Amino acid sequence: MRLSEFVISKAILPDLSVNTKEAAIRQMVESLGASGSIKKDDQDSIIAAILKREELGSTGIGKGVAVPHTKHPSVDRLIATIALSKDGVDFASLDGEDVFILFLLVSPPDRPGDHLRALENISRHLRDDTFCSFLRQAASSQAVMDLLEEADNNQL
Repeated sequence: MRLSEFVISKAILPDLSVNTKEAAIRQMVESLGASGSIKKDDQDSIIAAILKREELGSTGIGKGVAVPHTKHPSVDRLIATIALSKDGVDFASLDGEDVFILFLLVSPPDRPGDHLRALENISRHLRDDTFCSFLRQAASSQAVMDLLEEADNNQL
């Protein structure tokens, strides 16, 4: 499973300028809506589902990274977006540090295997300090997509 297959390039936010977890999640879901990947009517329930998941434990996994995610019946395939924050977002991360790289994932409830594979793929790449360093420096959606394609092709 390739990152470039499920990350929606039109929804990438290369310059996220919010400082709370809820605001970051809201902007990322709204960017998926603006890209046509989810319906406007479904945005609030997706945001609520992601925030409910966050109550179980922060998806701020440490080292400046968060992977908020949920399964939702409004999507018929796995979709994701990425947001980059220059100033950092307080995400109640496991290590107590701010988050600079956010991957938001939404998948259909009837495809749990795809959801897990996507989370594994994202996590594997985000454990790579070089990948994260390049990602944090990306200044445009296209630069992010180029980096994802390089990572998919194991060129990093």
